[in-house]
Amino acid sequence: MTDTAKTVLIAGATGYLGRYLVEEYARRGWRVKALVRRDADLPAEMVHAEATRPETLEGTMKGADLVISALGITRQRDGLTYRDVDYQANANLLAEALHARVPRFAYIHVLNADRMADVPLVAAKAEFVALLRAAPITSTVIAPSGYFSDMADFLSMARAGRVWLFGSGTHRINPIHGADLAQATAEAIDAGRDWLDVGGPDTFSHTDLATLGFAALDKPSRITRLPDALRRMALRLLPWVTPAHIHGPAQFFLTAMGSDMVGEPHGTHHLADHFRNLA
Repeated sequence: MTDTAKTVLIAGATGYLGRYLVEEYARRGWRVKALVRRDADLPAEMVHAEATRPETLEGTMKGADLVISALGITRQRDGLTYRDVDYQANANLLAEALHARVPRFAYIHVLNADRMADVPLVAAKAEFVALLRAAPITSTVIAPSGYFSDMADFLSMARAGRVWLFGSGTHRINPIHGADLAQATAEAIDAGRDWLDVGGPDTFSHTDLATLGFAALDKPSRITRLPDALRRMALRLLPWVTPAHIHGPAQFFLTAMGSDMVGEPHGTHHLADHFRNLA
């Protein structure tokens, strides 16, 4: 890193993708600042703040050339809701970026959010994206199809002996590794893109994912297909019979299972290798 290196502040730096973003920008020679609540083992300068408390953000973005937020929650905890974090905490980050006159703000969203407007997790993200795109700042929105880490559920079911699918199992997804997504994010920002729907290099049907899990474990495939009506029924019932930290991520998962999730292919990491490593 040189004295003339650009500075990026990364929020959500200790999460799955955040760590890869820190590593990617460090590799590119940027001065990397990681917004954290407590110190973490990252190749970055620690900036201590809590995005849900805007007063702690004051001055954190001074001199920054870029802010990237991978901030969000999968499971609601600590009394915080999706709107508290995925919308309001990111809105606090944006307000501070505007105050500090940061030239660009990038945000990690989710693919096909318009099809999942009834899912609270996605609705909070979409509300922030609308705020960001209306703000007087250059922005980049990255909408990934799904992470390799999310696909571990298929391997877990295979390890238990049976994979359960809804409907025909023909809906497709091209999940992306965190390192590939971090690189695609940096390239999209460098290219001045305002939006990128992104996925990994390989596209799978849900049946393919199940088969891949069994193959990684060297076990015979046992796949049971449930009527898709059960998925739709579960979406209606879950908020009534389970707490928010359970039905929140389940609603997202079940809704995403009901459509194709395929983004522009990027990267060199392959899910088959990832499954074999996990197995």
